[in-house]
Amino acid sequence: MTFVQLIDCRTSRFEEMDRLMDQWVEQTKGKRTATHAVVGKDRSDASHVVEIVEFPSYEDAMRNSQLPETDRIFRDMVALCDEMPTFTDLEVTRDAQLNTESARRFFEVLAVGDDLSPVTGLVEEHYHDHDPANEQDVIGLDHLRREMDVWRGGFDLTIRIEDQIAQADRVCTRWSMEGIHKADFLGIPATGKKVSMTGTTIFRFGANGKIVEGWWQYDRLGLLAHLGALEPTEL
Repeated sequence: MTFVQLIDCRTSRFEEMDRLMDQWVEQTKGKRTATHAVVGKDRSDASHVVEIVEFPSYEDAMRNSQLPETDRIFRDMVALCDEMPTFTDLEVTRDAQLNTESARRFFEVLAVGDDLSPVTGLVEEHYHDHDPANEQDVIGLDHLRREMDVWRGGFDLTIRIEDQIAQADRVCTRWSMEGIHKADFLGIPATGKKVSMTGTTIFRFGANGKIVEGWWQYDRLGLLAHLGALEPTEL
């Protein structure tokens, strides 16, 4: 279970404390168990500073606190504080990365059922799609639906999410696809073959939580070769 430590302090020497955190990051390379750190200033009181540090588990947090570098930096941090900082230990019970869930939902809609209406709640009307397989970028939700229909019409699809990484307004999804070639696909008559393909998609989300832009990379040539649509290469 992910573990979070909340460090609450007051300081009139924020710049020095910020440099101190840089020192800790540098000195604990290859040793620390912390995976994510966020520092925030109170908008109504600039001397009020909160740091949130994330660890894979409570045990990892304890190992991190026992590092001599952590102990040394902590003593220097206390010296910069106007009063003794407080620590709150939190076991994370809910971690909802909303953009990540929306990206996952997009692939569920792509693969399952005949109804594409849920895409309206996931994708912005002026969506901009970058796919190296297309001569021109796809602009607009209606065009994206037509692209989705090409794949859904040609294959019985199963899509599995392998990995997802989120940063700022972007979510990167590594996925794998399996399907039976059941109908015409890009002019290729149905072969009945079972095919598979892997790919990666990066979605950018707008302020309203909808997908506004996408970048696709996948093994299209491998898929076409499997369907017998490519001439064999002579050695």
